[in-house]
Amino acid sequence: MNTHLFTAPGKLDRHSSSKNGSSLWLSSVACLERAAVADPAIRALQRAVRDLPLGKRRDLLRGRPLGHPVHPVLVQVPIGCWLSAAVLDAVPTGRSAPTLLTAVGLAGITPAALAGWVDWAELPPEQARVGLAHAVTNTVAVVFFSASLATRLRGRPGKGKLWSLGGLAAVAVSGALGGHIAYRRVTGRCPPA
Repeated sequence: MNTHLFTAPGKLDRHSSSKNGSSLWLSSVACLERAAVADPAIRALQRAVRDLPLGKRRDLLRGRPLGHPVHPVLVQVPIGCWLSAAVLDAVPTGRSAPTLLTAVGLAGITPAALAGWVDWAELPPEQARVGLAHAVTNTVAVVFFSASLATRLRGRPGKGKLWSLGGLAAVAVSGALGGHIAYRRVTGRCPPA
């Protein structure tokens, strides 16, 4: 792998900087996958989630009727609402639409999170470690968007916009972690019923 930023004096290698960023991200996630410090808590939490009396709802949350996990489908509601709120924040439209979209995004968190936890409870240790980081980062995003909604409702849309941008940054990191689990580690298949 080429780790040099320049191929010749004054000429930028447009591929190496993205490779360096990708390598840094992947090595960081690999460190997270190997960090066994939280394993006792992860095992206990996975067991607790598997023991929830969900009955047939567990199959729905796992996406069995669709043939694939439903969590990636459900996260579209909060992410779409929050991204749309940020777009509306950037143009002069008024305050009510971004506030409403922020609230709807927060309302969409519960089903997405439940589906995510049910999927996470079945992951092997390396993926469960990354999944826990994904959940923590999602929690940060929810806190930021909750603060955004609260400040918007108090008539402080400027601060609400700032909280929203912080929430979007957390969602981006969380999405990259979730994408690593689902696509790099190929956990997106539904086991047969």
